[in-house]
Amino acid sequence: MGRPAGAPTRRAPLAAWARRFEGASLPGVVELTALPFLAQLDLRLDACDEQARALVDDALGIELPRDPNRVSDESDRAALWLGPDEWLLVGEPGSEREIGEHVRQALAGRHHSIVDVTANRVALELAGERARELLATGCALDLHPRAFGPGQCAQTLFSRAQVVLWQTDDTPTFRLFVRPSFAPYLAAWLLDAMVEFDPGDG
Repeated sequence: MGRPAGAPTRRAPLAAWARRFEGASLPGVVELTALPFLAQLDLRLDACDEQARALVDDALGIELPRDPNRVSDESDRAALWLGPDEWLLVGEPGSEREIGEHVRQALAGRHHSIVDVTANRVALELAGERARELLATGCALDLHPRAFGPGQCAQTLFSRAQVVLWQTDDTPTFRLFVRPSFAPYLAAWLLDAMVEFDPGDG
């Protein structure tokens, strides 16, 4: 089915950067890509209401992390711990309405908040054997594998931008969620830093 006449075209905030990301990426060393339109919802509920959390677990097919700065990740959905009563739910592009409805139905009659924040953050993915080293140059967080590994996340300051950082695997691969207004700044910073890891540069 085609796009309805007059319907607005959805454009990713970093769409114009795709070629620059590709050109600067060094396969296996440091690779940078944008992940447009990932579904993102902010969930808040009573931290002491274990039954409510169990209802959400069943509705989404993933367990809300109980421990600080942990991530539950199952196939196309993830839940990132942001606080004792707050989680960031992440899903495939276009799934935000479905995720929101599942949560609302599961928690009907219970005190909670589920807000679509898909447009509030841009997602970037940095991967490669030196990705951790690159991130450490702009982040005061201890990113040593003993301190930060797969399945962990943190809200932190990267250079001058507030980000949610999530390590998804032991490649290592990291996802950075940043406000759209800071996305070009962060993208430019990462591209500049990647030059230092090019063995053919200089």
